[in-house]
Amino acid sequence: MAYKFDEDLEFLRELKSSDLNELVDILKGKDGDGRMTEELSAKDDFKKFYPDHQRYIELICEELQLFGGNTIANMFRGHGLLYKEILCDVCDKLKVNYNKSQNTQMIEQGLFMKILSDSLDKMSEEDLKNISSDLGLKTTNFTSQAVMGALQVAIKGGGFMSYKIALIVANTIANIILGRGLSLAANATLTRTISIFAGPIGWLITGVWTAADIAGPAYRVTIPAVIQVAFLRQVYLNRGEEC
Repeated sequence: MAYKFDEDLEFLRELKSSDLNELVDILKGKDGDGRMTEELSAKDDFKKFYPDHQRYIELICEELQLFGGNTIANMFRGHGLLYKEILCDVCDKLKVNYNKSQNTQMIEQGLFMKILSDSLDKMSEEDLKNISSDLGLKTTNFTSQAVMGALQVAIKGGGFMSYKIALIVANTIANIILGRGLSLAANATLTRTISIFAGPIGWLITGVWTAADIAGPAYRVTIPAVIQVAFLRQVYLNRGEEC
């Protein structure tokens, strides 16, 4: 197998190795978890250079591509699926409304918004008030629909909101998968928002895994890995900013 050049993953080369810690840990899994399909940790360059992830960045991208495809199909192709195909597959599983003609970043944004929207539906009015306050949303109506609408307006207004939303989702997923949050620290206000979303997002994602077809792609890897890549794109686009 080999890495197939993927323009949607090339930005990963521009990040620090430490930025890639969670993505690598999601792909290789925890020690003793019994995963049979993971190949990354057996590669010579991984063994030689870990945790300097940039020294084997193509192996990381290749591993993600392989997890996104069917094992037998991968063997015939000689490689896995391109990232955008994996992203669209994850969006289908999470019932995201998107168009394949959209650019990758827009589809990723739709993925984050769908996860947040489904999570908001499970929250109390008090939680919705706290989220609105923490994120500086312009709304006096604290229903899930009103808060979601305010989030969409804030994103369209530009600024740092897309990064914050990506951080909220990715941090929660990292906690579920790795038992720890992201190494990129958030300020105290955003930390409270992350904690409010933790339960609803966790219920949503574990429910998807439970329903996933075990004969299909490895959704327990591709869902969190795609979310992490999408978050890292926001890190890349917002370098120099702070929460």
